[in-house]
Amino acid sequence: MLVNATEMLQDAVKGQYAVAAFNTNNLEWTRSILQAAQDSNSPVMVQCTAGAAKWQQGFKVVADVVADLVDYMGITVPVAMHLDHGSYEDCFKAIDAGFTSIMYDGSHEESFELNLERTAEIVKLCHSKGLSVEAEVGGIGGTEDGVTSAGELADPAECKAIADTGIDFLACGIGNIHGLYPDDWEGLSFERLSEIKAEVGDLPLVLHGGTGIPTEMIQKAISMGIAKINVNTDLQVAFARATREFVVSGKDLEGKNYDPRKFLKPGFDAIVDRAKELIVDFGSKDKA
Repeated sequence: MLVNATEMLQDAVKGQYAVAAFNTNNLEWTRSILQAAQDSNSPVMVQCTAGAAKWQQGFKVVADVVADLVDYMGITVPVAMHLDHGSYEDCFKAIDAGFTSIMYDGSHEESFELNLERTAEIVKLCHSKGLSVEAEVGGIGGTEDGVTSAGELADPAECKAIADTGIDFLACGIGNIHGLYPDDWEGLSFERLSEIKAEVGDLPLVLHGGTGIPTEMIQKAISMGIAKINVNTDLQVAFARATREFVVSGKDLEGKNYDPRKFLKPGFDAIVDRAKELIVDFGSKDKA
């Protein structure tokens, strides 16, 4: 069932688990995410960046695909349809398209004051429509959707100011990065996470760049207030690896395996399997 993300993340904070927010790239990707969540009896967030939406021919197509699949597949677990790293302009497009949850990423605005001002505006609009809102303080390292950041430790005082706008959950830089982590990565800053948590109280916190962080580190972050974990690269790697193995094995040359429904099936099956593993790691299995 389609919902906003507010209640599922508040429940996650209370239960000390995290909801997986999986990025989607096409219809089959969305189907795989939904299947994994339903099989695991777990709440889930299906999210999409502006770049991935453009690839899929617009936010409206993405929203319609998610809604139609939830209906067709008989999905009974809570599903939030979330805009990931939305610019100010993207937010209005996703709202009009039918998304149930919005992330306005003002961390790259020219000033914190502009981030604060626009976050407050987006919160007011979204809450009037029953949508949940995520904001960001401190740029997340790496590159996603053409936006690059060296990675920052978010300022706890700025986190408090953004939290006071009425947002429903907050993404904060604690040493995490998008994409694959380099060998010399220093790890998450639990000291900064603790400082931020002290300022924002029970507000659910978001860990971007969930791919490749050691499980024990993720679970410690969850115990300290992380309630949403973003995963994109991890599923892409699983899909690519399974597809490559199918080709290298020569199975693509057998029978009618050139049919994309057969050619790509191992990759999408791998997404389902990996998503289920992450749901277990995050603790949200059977929490729907």
